[in-house]
Amino acid sequence: MKGKILVVDDEESLVRLITYNLNKEGFETLKAYDGVEAYNLVKENNPDLIILDLMLPERDGLEVCKQLRSENINTPIIMLTAKDEEIDKVLGLELGADDYVTKPFSVRELVARVKAVLRRKNEKGLEPETKDKTVVVGSFTIKPDRYEIFHDGKLLDLTLKEYELLEIFLRNRGRVLKRNYLLEVLWDYADGANTRVLDVHVSKLRDKIEKDPKNPQYIKTVRGLGYKFEEDKNA
Repeated sequence: MKGKILVVDDEESLVRLITYNLNKEGFETLKAYDGVEAYNLVKENNPDLIILDLMLPERDGLEVCKQLRSENINTPIIMLTAKDEEIDKVLGLELGADDYVTKPFSVRELVARVKAVLRRKNEKGLEPETKDKTVVVGSFTIKPDRYEIFHDGKLLDLTLKEYELLEIFLRNRGRVLKRNYLLEVLWDYADGANTRVLDVHVSKLRDKIEKDPKNPQYIKTVRGLGYKFEEDKNA
C-alpha cells in the first residue's frame, strides 16, 4: 500500500467515488461521514493524509482541522469545499489545512494532489543525513532533522507547510523567489492559478516572525514577481 487516506464527507456517493479511485491507485482508505467520526478515526488510525469536507454534521471540517492542529497532529489535510466564498478557503488554510479543492472537482486532479502531498512528505523523511544539520541564517536557526526553526533562540510554532515555506526563504536569502516557483515546489501548482494559497501562508509567517507584519523586516513583497527574504539592518 502507498499510504492510508481518510476520506471525510457526508455525501456517501462521493466518498465511494473517491475511495474507489484511491484504492485503484494502491492506497488504503478509511471513511467517515461526520466530524466526530473523522476525529476519532484520526486518533485511532494515524492516517497519512486526510481529505476533509468543509461542511459536515456534528462538527464541521474547520473545527476538526483546528482541533487536530491544536493537538500537534500535523497530518496533511486537503480541504473540500462546495462554497465559492474566498473566506472559507482562506480560513481553512489559516487553521492548518495544506490545500483546498472546490466542488465540483475532477477526481483525477484530487488523486494527483494526494500523490503530490505524500511525495513531498516522504521526500522530507528520506533526506540524506548530510542535510540534517543545523543551519544558521542571520537570527534564524534551522534544524531540518526535527522540522524546527528558531528565531532569536525561540522555537517558532509552525505548521508543516509554514516550516517548508520559511525554510525555502531562509535557504534562498536575498534571492527573489517567483510566485509560480513557490506554488510549484510547495503545492504542485504548475500554472500558478492558486496564488491566494501562497499569500495566506506568507501572511501567517509574517504574523509569527515580524514585529510589524504590515511593514515586514524579513519577508518582502517584490511587486509583480513574488517574495524575497532579507534582514533589514535598519529595522
